[in-house]
Amino acid sequence: MKNIVSILCLLVSFLSFSQDWNFEKPNYETIEKNIQNKNSNLFYDSLMNRYQKSDSTMTLEEKRHLYYGYSFHKNYSPYSSSNYSDSLSVVLQKKKLEPIDLKNVITFTDSMLTKNPFDLRAMDYQMYALEKTGNTATYQNRVIQFRTTLDALMSSGNGASKEDAFYVIYTSHEYDLLGVIGFQFAGSQSLIEHYDYLTVAENKSNIEGLYFDVTPCLNSLNKMFEDD
Repeated sequence: MKNIVSILCLLVSFLSFSQDWNFEKPNYETIEKNIQNKNSNLFYDSLMNRYQKSDSTMTLEEKRHLYYGYSFHKNYSPYSSSNYSDSLSVVLQKKKLEPIDLKNVITFTDSMLTKNPFDLRAMDYQMYALEKTGNTATYQNRVIQFRTTLDALMSSGNGASKEDAFYVIYTSHEYDLLGVIGFQFAGSQSLIEHYDYLTVAENKSNIEGLYFDVTPCLNSLNKMFEDD
């Protein structure tokens, strides 16, 4: 489906790259502690419940604890993929999507989001299908979830250096963020310590590449090897 216009472009206003954004690194140790407090507004089960209900009143602090706190969830698996990804890809290869195809897109992405509630690409494709089928209510709910996830990501850094890296809990979000900011991936990815470095195509800001802290991903990978 080559003619889809990404919802990333439709939902996010143009952002000029700046090294002066107000951002804050996530303190994973503090987040892990906060989300376990059942008497706190940051208790994880409560945050996820609000997210699933598409609560648009969540504060930035709550969004950050929701997103980064998921790295401590039992279902967190950054390198696994949904069984429905291939099925979705087959549908998206079509030049034109018929009503049954749009229905399948919604069904497949629902399953993908059950496995990974922060899958921005799944949300992207589903919002397209929901809009085309006139499902306004569900579309708006997904928009809120999309923005919630993106707000947490964009609050963590600007990617200009290791010190100012974006913090992600899924490597796929690195590429999603490139699109949001307005850069194109130039094809080279390097792991430097606990940072992914992605080169970007020529741009007006003369940025050669961006840094992404992938600590939770690496921790999960190390745990997998230890369990083996």
